[in-house]
Amino acid sequence: MSKDRVIRMEHGAGGEAMQALIRDIILNNITSKSAGLVGLDDLDDGATINIATTIDDNNRNRSDEIVVTTDSHVIKPPFFPDSNIGRLAVSGTVNDLAVMGAAPLALTCAMVVPEGFELDPFEKIIRSMNAAAEEVGVPIITGDTKTVEKNGLDSIIINTTGIGIADEVIRDCGLCPGDRIILTGTIGDHGISLLAHREGFDLSSDLVSDVAPLWNMIRSVLPIRTFEGKTAISAMKDPTRGGLAGALNEMAQKSGTGIIIEQKDLPIKGSVSSACEMLGIDPLEVANEGKAIICVKAEHAEEVLSIIREHEYGKDAAIIGEATDDNPGKVLMRTTIGSLRYVDTPTGDLIPRIC
Repeated sequence: MSKDRVIRMEHGAGGEAMQALIRDIILNNITSKSAGLVGLDDLDDGATINIATTIDDNNRNRSDEIVVTTDSHVIKPPFFPDSNIGRLAVSGTVNDLAVMGAAPLALTCAMVVPEGFELDPFEKIIRSMNAAAEEVGVPIITGDTKTVEKNGLDSIIINTTGIGIADEVIRDCGLCPGDRIILTGTIGDHGISLLAHREGFDLSSDLVSDVAPLWNMIRSVLPIRTFEGKTAISAMKDPTRGGLAGALNEMAQKSGTGIIIEQKDLPIKGSVSSACEMLGIDPLEVANEGKAIICVKAEHAEEVLSIIREHEYGKDAAIIGEATDDNPGKVLMRTTIGSLRYVDTPTGDLIPRIC
């Protein structure tokens, strides 16, 4: 069998290999892919289901839609600096709803657990899930638990599905030239802390995961409107697998705009920067689990940034760049010495099992 006809680890890493698998194998073999405004073909952070069509105050049709997202979490080890797979599972699904502008209404949870997994850490994972859910006020309402033979699985797998509702669904393809790009905090914390922990590198005591549910932070900027009464938020995305590079490239390609970011404005901890330099890793490609990219109309960028910085999870937020008419579908970075370089979509499997 050809090497190209088997699943490899990079098919789940968020880069070009995963995008090709989804495009060529999955999407091509599913016929019905939409139940509302956003469907499977859109490859957004979630999808929508149309539940009713109403007439608004201006006698226009309005589609009332709920937002649905699902994610499976497989991470090795299941416990890592300052967090574990339980908090990750809830936070990841809440964040996928949040970046579509949706308030989380309910979560489901399905778990596959290998025989021999100890009950004490299992209970700790459940408690972490509960704490993250309580933080944003979302109930976990149904689920499923399966066990498999010890040699059939090396660790726990958790799937969470989220249901949310949005006054106005925000798409990751809504970026417009002139929009400013806000990153809500430091990059690379999750992936680098996990790598250091897993490999036993004694790099820095402040290397901890950034896993966090972001709804309470994001909801605070959703009411901001332009002078025309439209939302000031053009697009949002959380830079998980594939990191900032992967997320920005996806947003640029979907919106047909160019993006230019400023290296000097990228928030990154010194410990993460040093670790990336030592290990030969580009921090732009490292996964984050508690950050969001928020694209906003230029005249409201400082207002949004100020509000985000007031929240615990956004204290290191920064405006890192803008959308342009130039180089549509491409991401460029102006380096600290003033040169420009392309920021490409990651191609391989940088750090396996990070979310």
